[in-house]
Amino acid sequence: MEELYELIEEKIKASGYPRPVDGEAFYDEVSREADGREEGAYIFMVKWDEDLYYEGHMEVLEEQFDLHTIDIHDGDTVYHVDFDA
Repeated sequence: MEELYELIEEKIKASGYPRPVDGEAFYDEVSREADGREEGAYIFMVKWDEDLYYEGHMEVLEEQFDLHTIDIHDGDTVYHVDFDA
C-alpha cells in the first residue's frame, strides 16, 4: 500500500499543488466516499475549509473503487489530477 500512497502524493504534487500531501490520509478519505455505494460512476466533493475542497470522479466496482480524476480548488486556483494518465 505504501507504493499506492506514494503514487497518490506524486500525482497530486505533479499537478502543481503546493501544499503538503498525505497519500494515506487522502486514500482513506476517498475510500470513505466509496464505502457502501452501489456499483457505478460517481462524482463527489470533499470540503476541507472555506477555500479548499476537491471534486472527484470515481467508479465503484464490486470489490474496489477506481479514482479517475480530482480537481483541487484552492481559492481561485484549480489543480487537475488525472490518476489514469
